[in-house]
Parts: sequence; structure tokens; C-alpha cells
Amino acid sequence: MNPDTDTQLWKHSYSEVYALYNTIFNCKGHGWSNVQSTHLNLPFNDDKEFEKLHAAIRIILPLLPGICASSPILEGKITGFKDTRLEFYKTNQKEIPDLTGMVIPERVFSKLDYHASIFEPIKRAMRPYDKNKILDHHFLNSRGAIARFDRNAIEIRLMDIQECPKADIAICALVIEVLKAIIKKEFCTLQAQKLWTKQELFLILDEGIKNGENSIIENKPYLKLFGLNKVSTMNDVWKHLYKKVKPQIHKNHHESIELILEEGTLSTRLLKAIENNVYEAHIIKVYQKLQSCLIENKMFQP
Repeated sequence: MNPDTDTQLWKHSYSEVYALYNTIFNCKGHGWSNVQSTHLNLPFNDDKEFEKLHAAIRIILPLLPGICASSPILEGKITGFKDTRLEFYKTNQKEIPDLTGMVIPERVFSKLDYHASIFEPIKRAMRPYDKNKILDHHFLNSRGAIARFDRNAIEIRLMDIQECPKADIAICALVIEVLKAIIKKEFCTLQAQKLWTKQELFLILDEGIKNGENSIIENKPYLKLFGLNKVSTMNDVWKHLYKKVKPQIHKNHHESIELILEEGTLSTRLLKAIENNVYEAHIIKVYQKLQSCLIENKMFQP
């Protein structure tokens, strides 16, 4: 796909929103029309639940490329990033930095603080562009996890889409159970979770975007949040977390999760299949195998 030539602007409901976005950002590049991702929405009831959920989500966001990365190739080239989608996600709204921030949301744990620290700066930044006031602040917030107070949910957006729904749902089940365990303070206190700044967490995420599950985490206080006390790869962390929550995950998902943990993210498996042979015909052949995984709802193996 070449998004500079293949992009089509949305022509249906809310088309005026997409047209305005296109005017501001030029939505032809990667990270706009080419952003295959899985959105996971998790509900909260009140400020107390929001605080716990947002704290837990913030600390798990940096680990997601280590289980979800699936975008190692762009326009027939190996990019050098296991999660190329997120590499573009970081900067595709650079014209108005308040929209994406540092991808990791700020340390805010109440609806009032969220409005003051995130929504108000977004509204101010957009005023010169949105003369007719057609853009909603929920829609504009482009962090890796966004609070949707209009439906009392937090939406995680950092998960690359996988080869089939079976893989997507298995990863969602794993992430949900790990978040539940964090919220129940099975690894560390709520206070410990809330201490982490977006800058500290972004450094770990950024490494994961490049190296996926092979990313080495040397930040021992961060690892301690999950009950680990030595330098670990992201894959080590996920194996540790999976072991802890496996009894809570339906057995239908075990095989898919274990394949990812043993054989690597979809990115790693794709690169293994391609073996540095970036001739277009070979890449197409590998991705046709990926297509059959989608049709048959089965995991990709090189």
C-alpha cells in the first residue's frame, strides 16, 4: 500500500471531521489511512475506579509492543522497527503536539484533573483550526490510551492488529487479566503505580517500538511493579505475567498466547518468514499466507 496515492477520504457520516483533519495534517501518509489497530475499551464507574484503571493502564502501555507488534515492513522494505505503526503514531500529529502528547497519558487520576490537564490544552490548541467547532475533545485526544467520559471507558489504542481474530481476542484476554491483577494490587500498590511520569514510561515504550519482545528493560524500579527484580526482556515480563494470570484466562486462548510467547510477536514471525528476501513477489507470497490465516482464523507460523 502506498498511502500517498491510495488514500481515500471518508465520504460518509462525520465526513466534515475527516475533511478538517486532512486540511490540518494531510492524512495521506502512513499513520493515517494505514493504521491497523485493535482498540480495547475497559469500563469504569466513578472517579475511584477511573483512578485505579488509568494507573494500571499507564504502566502496562510500554509493554504492549512486546506482545502485539505486527508491522515490520513498509512499502516493500524492512523498516528496522518491530512496531512501525507506533513509530508513525508518535509523530503523525506533530503539527499540534497536544493531541498525542508523549503517547503515554499524563499522571491524572480524576475526571476533573483529566479535563484540566489533557482536554483543555487540546481545546486551546485546536481553536485556531476548528472555526466551526465541529471537533469533539474525546475524538481529538490521541494518546495511547484515552479516557472516554462520554461512555465511562478507557480505550487502549497501542495494540497492532494481528493475523486473525483468534489472536486479537487472546491478546485482549491476557491484557485484561493482567490489568485486573494490577488493580487488585497483586504486584504492587496503587501509589507505586501512580508515581510513574509519562517521560519515564515513554522511554520503555520507545525501546519496545523498535525491538518488540526482544527489548531489554534495565529499569529495575519499573520491573519491580510487576514483581520482577532483575533486568528482563519484554518477552520475559510477558511470560512472567502470563504465568500469574493463566488460571483466569479461558483455555481457548492458551495456545495462541503461548505461541506468541514462544515463537515471537507477529512481527518477529513475519521477519523470519521473509528472511531478508525483500523481493516484492516473496513479500506478497508471505502476506498471502497471512491472508489465509485471516480466512481460516489460525495463527501465523513461518
